[in-house]
Order: sequence, then structure tokens, then C-alpha cells
Amino acid sequence: MRLAAGCLAALGACLPAYAAEPVDQAYVRSLAAPGKTVLVVEYYDGQGKVAERKGFASASGFKAVSATDFRVGSNLTIHLYGIEPCQGDMVNRKEGFAGSCDDYARQGLATLLQSPRVIYCRAFVSEAGAQAQDATCYGYYNYPGSLDSIDMFEEQLVSLGTHRIAKRPDGTPARNDLAEAEAIGRRGYGMWADPRIAGQ
Repeated sequence: MRLAAGCLAALGACLPAYAAEPVDQAYVRSLAAPGKTVLVVEYYDGQGKVAERKGFASASGFKAVSATDFRVGSNLTIHLYGIEPCQGDMVNRKEGFAGSCDDYARQGLATLLQSPRVIYCRAFVSEAGAQAQDATCYGYYNYPGSLDSIDMFEEQLVSLGTHRIAKRPDGTPARNDLAEAEAIGRRGYGMWADPRIAGQ
């Protein structure tokens, strides 16, 4: 059991390294299908190679079921790895929000899920059979003439201040690759507009 926990910790430490590698933008764009939101999960082995790939398509998109999770099907939920909402309640007067950190973060995730043409996720192959899978995800957004971008969900959420970097049990950040995004959020966006949150 201790060995298994050690292996999981090691995999968790490596996940952001794979997640931070640039995505093949042409490949992600090629996954788009008219009238559908396409979701592809690629599962990486210990050498950083794709060991398995699963694809899904939905005419109605995918919905947030918590601050960090969205449902893909009756037997699969994707959990955005290494980020979390703040704790308790918060106020952001500029946005007219007063309520729980969980509700605010869930709204942020729900907004990101509204209009991507493609959701592309990376996870370790050890996640492949789980009902709730830790992953890093990207959204491909395309509005002809105004927007054509591929953005990492976690980076967007942390920079907007709807989420922050989660801490490991030893107090270290779970996602060092998101430090710059959190620095942006801490300038007063989202949860960071409430001075009480900075003290958490």
C-alpha cells in the first residue's frame, strides 16, 4: 500500500510536466465536428507517450458538476488536476457576486464549458479505467472573424481568480506551471478581490 501511494505521488508530481508541454494546435483543431462538442482524452505512460485515447461527442456540451469536475458520461467525470476554489464565502463587488467560493468557482468552470468546439485532455494511463479522472484540459474556441484560440482550462481559471493552485499535503503547490497564472489572478481578480481570501 505504501509503495502504491508512493507511485501515485510520483505520477502526480510528473503530471504537470506533461500537461505543460505545448499541445499540437493543428491536431486539436482537426478534432472539431460540426454541431458537436468533441472531447478527447489522451492517456500517457511513464515515458510520456500516448498509451490510450478515448473520444466523446455531445450535441449539448459537457456540464460542470462541481468547482473542479465536469461530467462526460454516466460513468466518467473529469477532475481538473491541481486547482481548487477558495474556502468559505467571498465577495467580488465589481462582478456583483457574494456567496460561496465553491459556487463562484463552479460558475467559472461552467463558463469555460459553454462554447468550446473541442475539449482536449491529458491524463496518466493509470486514470483510464477510473470513474473520476485527474486530467489537464484545453478548450478550442472558434468564433469566425473574432477568436480562434486553444486555452488550458486550469490556466484560465487560475488567472481569472475563480480558482487557485491547490496545495499538496506537505504544503507545496500541486501545479508549479500555474504560478504565473495565479500571480495574474492575485492582482485583484475573482476571489482575490476579497482581502479575506489572501489570508487563507
